[in-house]
Amino acid sequence: MTTQVVKPPETARTGDHPPLAGPDFALRVVDLKKRFGARQVIKGMSVDVPRGSILVILGGSGMGKSVLMKHMIGLLKPDAGAVIVDGQDITRLKPLELKQTRGKFGMVFQNGALFDSMSNWENVAFPLREHRKDLKGAALDARVRELFKVFSLDPDAIGPRSPSEVSGGQRKRVALARAVALEPQIVLYDEPTTGLDPITTDQVDEMILAAKHKLGVTSIVISHDIASAFKIADDIIFVYDGEIVCRGLKSAMLASEHPFVQRFFATWKEKNV
Repeated sequence: MTTQVVKPPETARTGDHPPLAGPDFALRVVDLKKRFGARQVIKGMSVDVPRGSILVILGGSGMGKSVLMKHMIGLLKPDAGAVIVDGQDITRLKPLELKQTRGKFGMVFQNGALFDSMSNWENVAFPLREHRKDLKGAALDARVRELFKVFSLDPDAIGPRSPSEVSGGQRKRVALARAVALEPQIVLYDEPTTGLDPITTDQVDEMILAAKHKLGVTSIVISHDIASAFKIADDIIFVYDGEIVCRGLKSAMLASEHPFVQRFFATWKEKNV
């Protein structure tokens, strides 16, 4: 069976970058290609991410999801193609310009990556102390309290504790509060629900939705969690062997004729459809 690789028609033409101006899109990936040695890891991916939306990237391990995300934030330079963030092709920026552009991103890692030696309060305050020298004393405290409350955290109960003294869901919410402290335009999530129980997974889903609805944040989520993806996504891309082989929401994913996509959703469909 022949499988057609899915690319948005307006960005699928090789070498033809979309206009750099475009307030409707937080990020655009255009015909991205990347090779490591003999292996072509990214094979011409294109995707647009509208501002304030949630894009979920699904796919098996080793298929190119994390490499795609590293290109989005400028940690890797492609062999060809463009990554356009807020009107700039970041693949062409000089190191200092790229460092400034990364300030538009927040990152939530799989394990939260909180500092164990700091309280939850100090973890959230850390980026503000480092980058917002104008925020001190009462103003800093007010900002940290505000961030705790956005994600339904009690600053007085949770703030003084260390990350190891709170639940997994609370740690994830503290990590997100820290990630959005500097008001990034885009937040990247690397497997945010891996290893969590269903209740905690639901809490993480709600915090991602809260970042969208309360803060207007654009979110890009790498995940293997099918139920979570269907709950939070405004758009889903399925990555297989360095290509986007399916794009859409639940109906598109479940109707895909791609053999790997079918296998990926088979168990879920047996239990839920």
